[in-house]
Amino acid sequence: MKKILVTGVAGFIGSHLTDAVLARGMTVVGIDNLKLGRREYLAQALKHPRFKFFENDLNDLAACRNFIAAESQAAPFDTVWHLAANSDIRAGVTDPDVDLRDTFLTTHSILKLMREFRIPAIAFSSTSAIYGVHDQLLTEDLGPLFPISNYGAMKLAAEAAISAALEAYLDRAWIFRFPNVVGSRATHGAIYDFAHKLKQNPAELEVLGDGSQEKPYFHVADLIDAMLFITANAKEKLNYFNIGTVGSVTTVRHLAESVVKEMSPGAKIRYSGGNRGWVGDVPKFNYSVAKLKQLGWSPRLTSDQAVARAVAEIVAEIKHS
Repeated sequence: MKKILVTGVAGFIGSHLTDAVLARGMTVVGIDNLKLGRREYLAQALKHPRFKFFENDLNDLAACRNFIAAESQAAPFDTVWHLAANSDIRAGVTDPDVDLRDTFLTTHSILKLMREFRIPAIAFSSTSAIYGVHDQLLTEDLGPLFPISNYGAMKLAAEAAISAALEAYLDRAWIFRFPNVVGSRATHGAIYDFAHKLKQNPAELEVLGDGSQEKPYFHVADLIDAMLFITANAKEKLNYFNIGTVGSVTTVRHLAESVVKEMSPGAKIRYSGGNRGWVGDVPKFNYSVAKLKQLGWSPRLTSDQAVARAVAEIVAEIKHS
């Protein structure tokens, strides 16, 4: 890949990806409507001669078409990294149109533009939420799939749209199924929410559920490394991988205690009760990453290690914001 288009470029993962691929010599053109993304996350990239940013909504097809047409004149795009989506599961419970518009329709829009401008490959950020609730280890070929959130449902629908596009006009797709990704520049998530709550009320932290929920947490630095490894080494027409830790999960109780220790030592933790944080929350899951390991990549950090690093990063950002 020499020239890529990144959607959701100013977001948590998009901005980290951009810094990484610029360092590897790629040219990056980014689109973001700044609904969740932040311009300050692009501070390094905006100084770089091989980066260009376009603030716009992907569903504004006319504006995006004109922009991509102009940017394609000097050199065509090799790949689209499609990271634009609603990343707040709870927002999609309150308003189901959020996931339809910001997750599925953005995918539909970018696929239309890829067909028009003959961009041959897509790298897509999917999610563990497509699997729904299962007791067993989540493998890539597990099915049938019944998501319990609009977020998961629209990500699954987006995967299906990409599969159909491969049959018609795309040459290759990489689908990454993320666990809970944590680290600096977060825009949402439990660590981010807990730290903000403690900033408002340093004496007490309310935690939804009973703290027993447990999931794999994955640091964004490992995630970027894994995605770039997959795109360089997975050569099938359709490549789909779970990305996560190996047999390593963290409880919400540990998450809350870690944030309290870093942000506001001595704060009382009050649990609301029940084994789920909110409607659509999958309380427990664990990934199989055997397929990714077979490809040749393994994570550097365990789930608890990823949490510890992310807590320090996010708390430092919030304290200085």
